Amino acid sequence: MDNSTSWVVYVMTMHNAEGRRAVCEQSEWEQMERDRPGYHTLVQSGITSEAEAEKLARGTAGDSRLSATSKRRR
Repeated sequence: MDNSTSWVVYVMTMHNAEGRRAVCEQSEWEQMERDRPGYHTLVQSGITSEAEAEKLARGTAGDSRLSATSKRRR
């Protein structure tokens, strides 16, 4: 794997639903922009790891649920 790969998060344009966040390599985003400029909305580019990009894309949706005891400690 190439360590210089960077990732982007973008919002996919969907006609009958709210757009969803997606992740792709920077080079793939650049190709999508050449093919259909402005069709999708860039959220963030230059992300250094796929895992970081995935976490940004899903927000808190992938976070672990807090147990009852950890909620009380807060």
